[in-house]
Amino acid sequence: MDPIALTRELMTRYSPTGQEAEASGFAADLLTARGYRVERQPLGPNRFNVYATTARTPVVVFATHLDVVPPDLAVSEDDEWIRGRGACDAKGVAAAMMAAVDRLRAGGEDRVGLLLTVGEEADSDGAKAAASLEPKGRFLVNGEPTENRLSIGQKGVFGIRLNARGRAAHSAYPEEGVSAIELLLRTLARIRHLSLPSDPLLGDSSLNIGRISGGVAPNVIPAEAGADLLFRTVTGPELLAAAVERALSPGVTMEVTMNSPSVRAPALPGWESTVVRYGSDLPHLTAWGTGYQLGPGTIKLAHTDEERIRKSDLSRAVDLYIRLARELIGLEAAAA
Repeated sequence: MDPIALTRELMTRYSPTGQEAEASGFAADLLTARGYRVERQPLGPNRFNVYATTARTPVVVFATHLDVVPPDLAVSEDDEWIRGRGACDAKGVAAAMMAAVDRLRAGGEDRVGLLLTVGEEADSDGAKAAASLEPKGRFLVNGEPTENRLSIGQKGVFGIRLNARGRAAHSAYPEEGVSAIELLLRTLARIRHLSLPSDPLLGDSSLNIGRISGGVAPNVIPAEAGADLLFRTVTGPELLAAAVERALSPGVTMEVTMNSPSVRAPALPGWESTVVRYGSDLPHLTAWGTGYQLGPGTIKLAHTDEERIRKSDLSRAVDLYIRLARELIGLEAAAA
């Protein structure tokens, strides 16, 4: 398989989250034609994960996602780049993984599987469903654009929704009401001054107040207000959730909207390593063994109108995936 041509082919298959069947079907048909055992795991009408293995139980499973964010972008290229939606997140990654698995098998190493999921850009429903697939390996390499560096850590994501309830009144008589916006602002001020955890590997936790809403008009004391917050975490969320609870003003409640834990893996000698701040399927694939992350491209171009990937990086990623699979298989053999 040519990773550059395959990237181009995958990018022409329309696959926003929830409508991945065209891309998943193309990958499943191609892998079936090349002699892999291919399971299509359904996740509703015209949606399915693709899991490809050989006759042997895998030691290493490569995994990435085929869904993309909107809007769709036309595919274009020159001698250096392929441009368009999914170039680096993550159809180029998928193409490099497919090419690597095929080259490994051609060289006699068939203890490597390939998992292509749906839904990563929303709630990772494909990765969560994949927990029921068998056989699983000892190691999982998740594909995201890490600039071809081996990620040995990923920050967690903890999202909350704050809901403030006050009492409406005419703004000329504020004493007759209770401002939900003021309750919310006081709560947010306390949350912004919380001492957030730090970690030697993953770095500092962070907070983004991503959305605030409330009120109906300038001359009405607002009865309702709300805010959506997202923490990038480096420890478990229990202490953080408790601290937020203590910061709530009377009349303000909290609901958890997202809870994806941080992930770590042992460093491997000889690899340029990194840690990533963004979310991925990886925290939902822990049943598949020790999890690493590796892929061509940069996350800073993902989800933008400038999404693209270098052709040379795609080719290099194939070599890196092959090297990593062989090293991890070697670790498994040494431990046996």
